[in-house]
This record gives sequence, structure tokens and C-alpha cells, in this order.
Amino acid sequence: MIHSSYTIAGAVVLAALLTVSMTLPMPAAALTPQDRVENFRLLDHKGASHELYYYSDMQAVVIMAQANACETVQTAVPLLEALAADDVQVLLLNSSLADNRSAISAELEALDSALPVLLDDTQIIGESMDLSRAGEVFVLDPKTWSVVYAGHAAGAGNAVESLVAGAEVEDAVGVVEGCAVDYPHQSERAQHADISYADEIAPMLADNCVACHREGGIGPWAMNDYNMVRGFSLMIREVVRTQRMPPWHADPAYGHFSNDRSLSADQVQTLVHWIEAGAPRGEGSDPLADYEHDWPLWDGAREMGPPDLVINIPAAEIPATGVVDYLYQHVENPLDEDVWVKASEILPGDRAVLHHVITRFGEMHTEGPRKGRMKREGGGGLAGYVPGYVTRPLPDGTGTLLPANATIQFQMHYTTNGRSTVDESKMGIWFHKEPPENEISGLVWINPRIRIPAHSKNHSESATLTVRQDAVLYNLLPHAHFRGKASNFVALYPDGSEEMLLSVPNYDFNWQTTYILAEPKFIPAGTKIVHTTWWDNSGQNPANPDPSREVPWGQQSWDEMLFGAASLRYLSEAESAAYRAGELELAEAD
Repeated sequence: MIHSSYTIAGAVVLAALLTVSMTLPMPAAALTPQDRVENFRLLDHKGASHELYYYSDMQAVVIMAQANACETVQTAVPLLEALAADDVQVLLLNSSLADNRSAISAELEALDSALPVLLDDTQIIGESMDLSRAGEVFVLDPKTWSVVYAGHAAGAGNAVESLVAGAEVEDAVGVVEGCAVDYPHQSERAQHADISYADEIAPMLADNCVACHREGGIGPWAMNDYNMVRGFSLMIREVVRTQRMPPWHADPAYGHFSNDRSLSADQVQTLVHWIEAGAPRGEGSDPLADYEHDWPLWDGAREMGPPDLVINIPAAEIPATGVVDYLYQHVENPLDEDVWVKASEILPGDRAVLHHVITRFGEMHTEGPRKGRMKREGGGGLAGYVPGYVTRPLPDGTGTLLPANATIQFQMHYTTNGRSTVDESKMGIWFHKEPPENEISGLVWINPRIRIPAHSKNHSESATLTVRQDAVLYNLLPHAHFRGKASNFVALYPDGSEEMLLSVPNYDFNWQTTYILAEPKFIPAGTKIVHTTWWDNSGQNPANPDPSREVPWGQQSWDEMLFGAASLRYLSEAESAAYRAGELELAEAD
């Protein structure tokens, strides 16, 4: 079930917070021994994702505040490099607004260091730890996430040695003459209580969260008034700090996407500062309590109106327990004429058990050993369903031709959740009034030969496709199962250059997003696109069904997949010539 643990934990937190006052660890000075460090997730300067509490299997975790061109940091880095080991994790944390990823990468390269520098571009992590000086070093005990040493790098070695040996850490505090890190909002902490719920917080939540967190939405609780938001405010802070919400997992350094659900740095700061100030109600109305919105049954209806055709997928009885094999349902196209499809959408009957739907259409074998199965040649695809999918129309000027005589096949994947149910899902289809100029096509990356070693934390494998004809790329979708950790698509162009089209450093099985390019991208013929996925098959992955097992390709979620998909359309020779001559913009080609 999606977010089942989140729902239970949320209910507990809400019940507690409605009866006690809100308290937050807000140190007045830098962290000192015995202080506890809260969990967080950040990208590093190379684009990898790090969650602090993921390193609970370490004997020690060392964090140093980092800033470029700081002599204290430059002197400390070799000392910390020497501490990094299989059981000691060293992280550098950059909260400096004067630095950026490329500059930090250059600094680390000059220092010949492989240590990861975590990018705290919102400054909310550095603020909460009060990292006022670059060069401050903290040694943490992963058993309790408490600080056992705070000071300069030269003293961190003894602290780590003692912690690993199980001995008491002596000289747990050292003075650091580091470089000042500027936190513009830190001096305004008293004013954070003046952040307006009515004018700033509620509108932000309405724009970014309420579409899911509403009655009947996919979110586990509804943001329907101030009291609900305040009750869940500490959880909101936690999921923002750990980047679980909003559910957007693309690295912002690569590409721009029209369906980006992330909050801006300013929005994150405002929301977290308001919560840390006690989530004050303030003056004014309650926009969430007054919020009125006619949420349509179909996502696509928000901009296209009701579907032109609704197809009932045959009902499926799902048992309370056990394994449900993939179920293939077939429905004859009820239309007596060909239509061009502008959009299609699966409306789940029971989200709690419906894992995914893949839809194909075409002709069926009517005789022979494959009788009753769909022919591989010809046909096409319509809407799919995965958790977090949002329906959008196909790119302007494109469509999918659905023949009148087609059979529509629904591949249904169900997972049991402890109660028997009947799933009655539907598919809605929207038509073009006039035939579009272009037919949409697709690419699929599959590597069924994957073998993920037991206990491996970061195993990767790839699949490569060659684009044989000039094309326009519209979107990309990575797909893995419980052990999926990260994924990317890299274009290797015929001229020898390469480009990261999409990087997803924090893949989330519960939110399988199709990343829609804000601007369609020209892909020249001969381009190779490499799709790579990383898996975490260790015990540190809480979703891992069995870390001791070597994992093969398989359809069920306890096995794994390397699967990627993309939508594109191929350009005609005339369009290709015009584009290459600079006489055609992609927007016109669409």
C-alpha cells in the first residue's frame, strides 16, 4: 500500500501534537557533545544522493562544514581523507551561498580529494546544526546520532578511534578558527514568527500539495485547514529535510521539466522557518479551510474535460494474501471507426493493490499455438499506470492512431495487502477532433540479463539504444523495483560529445515519474542513449525484501528490472534539413 507507514506515523504524530506544545531542537550555538543531529538528505557535488541516517551501519560518521577558498578547510581535508574507511563515513557540508557545484568540484579536484561535498543550497541543514564556521568538524555516533566530538579536524582522529573502539571520547571539544559562513536568515530567526500562514504558507501548500493531500487524493491526510497543517507540521519539516516531499527526484543540474513538483529554495526556507517558529496561526483568513475546488474524477479532465470514451477493464478479485500473477485483460475497441488519441488515463479501482498497468493495442492471434495472444508486430500503446502518475496530453501536434478493429490489452500487476478486494479500474480516452500532423513513437530500454549481487549497496547495469533517425525527444521514464536506488539517461552524440538528459539520484519506487522536458530536444540520427540504473541490495535499504539474495530480472517486485522508456517523434527528411539549416524551431516541428 502506498505510504502505509507514512499514514500510521502521521496519525501518531498528529495525535501527540494536538495535545502537547511544539518543540524543535534549535541550538543557540554550534553543536556540542551529546547534541543529537536530525536526519537529512542532500545531493553532493557529483550528483549522488546522501541520507544521513542511511549510514547507521558505520562505526562513526564525520561531518565538516566546508566552504571554498578556506585555508582551514583545505588543511583539514587531507586529515579527514585519512579517516574515511569502510566503517567510517566522512561527509563535507557546504551551506555557503557564495559557492556552486562546479566551483566546489574544482576545489575538491585541486585538493585531490574524493570526499563528497553535500550541497545545502537552502541552508536549512546548516542552520539547524548552526555551522557558523567552515572547518568545524563533528564526529557522530550512528547508534544514537549524537555528537561525541566537536572541534578541529586534527582532534577528530582520536575521537573516531575511541568511538570505534567503544571507549569514551576524551577532549571532546576543540576550538576552530575557521572561515565564517553567512546565513542571511539566521539573524532574522525572531522574525520567523511573523511569516504569514494566510498569505504565504497556505497558498504555497494549496499550489504544491493539496492536489494529493485532499479528501479522495493519493496523500494519506488532507490539508483542509490550519489545525491539520499544524498537527502534521513536524512531519512536513522532516519529509522536506529528507526530500521525500514534494515527490520530485530529478537532479536540478540536468535539464528542465514541465512537470517539476519541487519547491524552490525560497519556498523551502519559508516553510521550514515557519514550522521552526512554532507554525503560528497569525492574522487573516484560513485559505485552506475556505479552499473550494472541483476535483474531477479524471486527472486529464482538469484541462481537457471528461474523456470522450471510457472503457471498463474487467473486474479482478484480489485475495488478501499470496502472490498474484500478472493478469492480462482484453477488451475489444467499442468504436466502429479509427480515432486519433490525444490523451489516455487509467483510473485505478483500488490504489492499495494496483501496482501498475501497461496498455497495448493491436491484433490478436486467432489460430495456432499463440491463439488468444496479441501479435508482436504492429499496434501501439495507450495509458499506463504507476504510483504518482499524472495524466497529460501528448505533445502538441502528435497523437496515437487507435484502429477500429483493435483489441486493447491491459497488463495488470496486483500486490496483496492483507484484505481481499475487487479491483474495477477504467481507462479514459480523449480524441483529437482533427488528425494531428505527427504520430508519437517510443523507445524502450530493457536489460533482462541483470544480476544484482547479494548485500551490494550500489550495483549498476546499463542498456543502450541507438536513435537511427533524427528525432524530437519529449520525455523519459526510469523504472526499477524495491531495490532501485538511482537512474540516468546519457546521450552519446555522433560528434563525440555527451549529455546527461536526466539524472534521478534518489529513485523512489512509490513515485515513478515520467519526466517531461520543458523544451523538446533534438536527437540527431546515430545518437546512442545509455540508460543506467543503480540498486541497493543491502540491509540498509528498508524496502529490500531479502539482502542475502542475488537478484535477477523478474516481473514481481521482489525481483528487479532495468527498464526505461521515452516518447519521441521522428522528423521527416525535409524537417531534418530545415532544422539543421536553422530554418525550423522545434516548437514549429511539434
